[in-house]
Amino acid sequence: MTTLDLTRAELALIVLYLNKAEARDKICRAIQYGSKFLSGGQPGTAQTVDKNTSLARKVFRLFKFVNDFHGLISPVPKGTPLPLVLLGKSKNALLSTFLFLDQIVWLGRSGIYKNKERTELLGRISLFCWLGSSVCTSAVEIGELGRLSSSMKKMEKELKADDELYRAKLQKSNDRTLALIKSSMDIIVAIGLLQLAPKTISPRVTGAFGFTTSLISCYQLLPSRPKLKTP
Repeated sequence: MTTLDLTRAELALIVLYLNKAEARDKICRAIQYGSKFLSGGQPGTAQTVDKNTSLARKVFRLFKFVNDFHGLISPVPKGTPLPLVLLGKSKNALLSTFLFLDQIVWLGRSGIYKNKERTELLGRISLFCWLGSSVCTSAVEIGELGRLSSSMKKMEKELKADDELYRAKLQKSNDRTLALIKSSMDIIVAIGLLQLAPKTISPRVTGAFGFTTSLISCYQLLPSRPKLKTP
């Protein structure tokens, strides 16, 4: 493969990545929380960027609540333990509610919906829903990691550590570990946004954790590279 072909392939991956609304949203999220970290909650250019980007991101999430509502009513894989099923469905319900309420918040902050007090109340309720969904996500990931670990130990005992299925499970375990780290950090971000522990989780801490989880989300959305053909 020539340098030009390699460049074209890399650019094609970038185009594919940026064509995803979710990817653009997470890039904007990184800008938002990076600005929050820089501002530290103090008035100025960084805080203005934080607030404007936060409002702009809500457009990317219009009708996105349908995705989690679909997950809520969809059947679960056979063999999934009931506690994990309940946690997963709770996560879907809470996240769907958060995204739905977030649209009303966008209407209020855009000046379309005039009741400011109701807008702020709904915004706070939506953040509590996001906090709850992050807690449920963390619990689900812990449970799934436990199941994967048990399965992998069984495969190791059967001397199948080199098996392709084992490697796939190992990759899945790594992905879930990263998802657990992200959801755990998102809990801190939600607590910071709700100002439940303002002395401990300051705007700068919230910004730092939010920026980190945004980068993780950007990484998770990266398209897989095509395998190069050997001559």
